[in-house]
Amino acid sequence: MRILLVEDNQRLLHLVADGLRGGGFTVDGFPTVADAESALSTIGYEALVLDLGLPDGDGLDLLRRFRARGGNMPVLVLTARDGIDDRVRGLNAGADDYLLKPFAMEELLARVRALLRRPGHALGVVLTCGDIALDTVSREITVGGQTTSVPKRETDMLEQLLRRVGRVVPKRALEEGLYGFDDDVSSNTVEAIMSRLRKRLAQSGATASIHTLRGVGYMLSEDEPAA
Repeated sequence: MRILLVEDNQRLLHLVADGLRGGGFTVDGFPTVADAESALSTIGYEALVLDLGLPDGDGLDLLRRFRARGGNMPVLVLTARDGIDDRVRGLNAGADDYLLKPFAMEELLARVRALLRRPGHALGVVLTCGDIALDTVSREITVGGQTTSVPKRETDMLEQLLRRVGRVVPKRALEEGLYGFDDDVSSNTVEAIMSRLRKRLAQSGATASIHTLRGVGYMLSEDEPAA
């Protein structure tokens, strides 16, 4: 799952981004309103973590514009503004939660996950296809009821396929879900991860398979029962 982090303090930007990545998220971090606007117009994120005091504008104005355009992903405001009026303005502007600096990284992760567990958002469900199941909170994968150890990138790729079972997922969409702007992605990276995931599922005896539609993308579907 990909998160947009907007924070102008470079040290805090890197610390929070690293903490979110350690929690299993893909993160794009930017220090300005302009950068954030550009990212929001390019990528579909699952959540936004937003500082308010930015060098080229107020984060609340960015938030208002995003909501006015119909943006509905959860937004966690991260700020040093600790007055009740400040918090009310943030919530009225469209924030889903409000966390004051300084904060513990564990609390930030817990709050982001709580937002993503709300109805209609990315967490809080078990995704299935055939006998494959992925718990989107614990990130545990089971095949035929047995826990299967799967590396993070393959888990993230499987999640994207499970969220679109029976539909084609374009290669570009997979790349956007797996990697941030700063990640070095070679032309065959997705194919390599897909190959490892496909082999791992086959070795586990999964009753669903990943199909390649050349020039289009990939699709996960349940195998037809043997005649």
